[in-house]
This record gives sequence, structure tokens and C-alpha cells, in this order.
Amino acid sequence: MAKAEKKAAPVKAAPAKKAAPVKKAAPAKKAAPEKKAAPAKKAVAKKEAAPKVKRKPNAAFMAPLKVSATMAKVIGSTPMPRTEIVKKVWEYIKKHGLQDKANKRMINADATLKEVFEGKTQVSMFDLAKIVNSHVQK
Repeated sequence: MAKAEKKAAPVKAAPAKKAAPVKKAAPAKKAAPEKKAAPAKKAVAKKEAAPKVKRKPNAAFMAPLKVSATMAKVIGSTPMPRTEIVKKVWEYIKKHGLQDKANKRMINADATLKEVFEGKTQVSMFDLAKIVNSHVQK
């Protein structure tokens, strides 16, 4: 009779792949509440400010002081106020490049300053006022 008919096996559809879960968008940030304008201030008659007076330097700072012989090698021997003495020492330090490159707070002494610094090779800038004080007389 007839040849055996082959029946094709029914084709099964492959199971559908699940889609990657969709990330939810971050909730929108709330807008900052609007600031209310400050209430209008009533016009108040202001006292007229006194004109600024230039500050007078303290007389104690301006008193000329004599410097020791070792300090005189650095700044000169003329009597001058303590503030000027410190300025002159800093001028000397800057001129000769004695401020430490790595730590700017430290001052390296050369031969002349080593005498002023009482034999120390390096001194903190904060100690400078104390050192100057030991080399001045009224």
C-alpha cells in the first residue's frame, strides 16, 4: 500500500527569554521652597558715623633701640624701633635667600646670622622676635 508517511513532529516554539529588568528612574528631587522676601524695614534715622581717624602707632613700638654688635653686622648700628629691626632682619634673610625652601617657616643661618642666632644653624620665624629682643637695649 502506501509508503509509511512520515509525520513531521510539531515544532515547539522556544520559550521566550525574559527581558532584563528595567531600572526605575530615581525620583525627581523636590524643588527648594522659595524664600520669602524680608519684610521692608522702616526707614530709621541713622546716626551719622564719625569720620574714621587714622590709628596712631604705639609710642613704645616707635622708641629707638640700640642694637648689639653682632646684630649691627646684619642691620647696621643706628638706633631704630623694634619693628624696623625685624624688617631689616627679614630684608637680610630675603636678600641672601636664607629662608628654607622646603619649610618656609624655618630660617637657615649663614656665618653672620649664626652669631645672631647664638650658634644655631636653623631657627623658626616665630623665634625671630625673641632673638631680636635679646640683641636690643634701651
